[in-house]
Amino acid sequence: MMKTYNMLLLLAEILFVLLKVAYYICEDVYKLIVPTKKKSVAGEIVLITGAGHGIGKELAIGYASLGATVVCWDINDESNNETMSVIKKMGKDPVYAYRCNVADEEEVFRVAEKVKKEVGDVTILVNNAGIGIIKLFLNHSRDEIQRVMNVNATAHFWTLKAFLPSMIEKNHGHIVALSSIAGLIGAPYGTVYCPTKSAVKAIMEAVSEEFRIFSNGKSDIKFSTIYPGLVHTGMVKKSKFRFPWLMSGHSPREAALLIIDAQRRNYENITLPPYWLPLCNMIRTLPGKARKCILDFLDPRIYPDD
Repeated sequence: MMKTYNMLLLLAEILFVLLKVAYYICEDVYKLIVPTKKKSVAGEIVLITGAGHGIGKELAIGYASLGATVVCWDINDESNNETMSVIKKMGKDPVYAYRCNVADEEEVFRVAEKVKKEVGDVTILVNNAGIGIIKLFLNHSRDEIQRVMNVNATAHFWTLKAFLPSMIEKNHGHIVALSSIAGLIGAPYGTVYCPTKSAVKAIMEAVSEEFRIFSNGKSDIKFSTIYPGLVHTGMVKKSKFRFPWLMSGHSPREAALLIIDAQRRNYENITLPPYWLPLCNMIRTLPGKARKCILDFLDPRIYPDD
């Protein structure tokens, strides 16, 4: 009797889970038709790494224009101060600029403490800093491999350790991390870059799931992972796509506006363009030979500079 009861209980639980899954699928479809309302970022303290150029610079400008207090971090003092100057000329204040090498653990914690004293507790952290070296694996020096790993992946641990505690204390905050479509599907000449961007995806998934489980779903700290495709920042100088419209490139400003939009709508994962996420997920479920067949048909190619 007890065995039958337990079996019925399990079947009821499975049915309930299936109903919830169906509901959440419908919810996501609905959000595609009627997007979630954007939350305000006015008054938030937004820290952006790699704010001296490219997407980071445009993110800083974008958040400042929405009324946020912007904190710019970059290893290049000159370009970082230039970003701050552009924002001040817009009449948007306060804005701050700090030199910080995010790959240096001690420097991250030292500058983070300075930010806390001079600006306040960071409520939106945008881990944007990244470097890419496009070349054959055997042509990479050991120093290049270490540098790309440290900036693109390991640095996320240091910034999270530095800024999450205050978010936990207030139960308020948002972590945004820039991965890449190259982190979803490996590619030639990306044997160092692609793994670092896959690591960003894994870090964000693990940390956000940890928060969900240990807070019993009560944490108000949000996590958004962004997977840009081709962004015209100068990192990729030579590329070829059989169907260019599939990988329509974005300017840094266009990418930044889409990233800010995703953060304000609390999207957990989004690719730029958005259709690449379901496409990549579908391709990953296929057998190896079938996956390679599709990639050969699409023929996306990035070429090294050397």
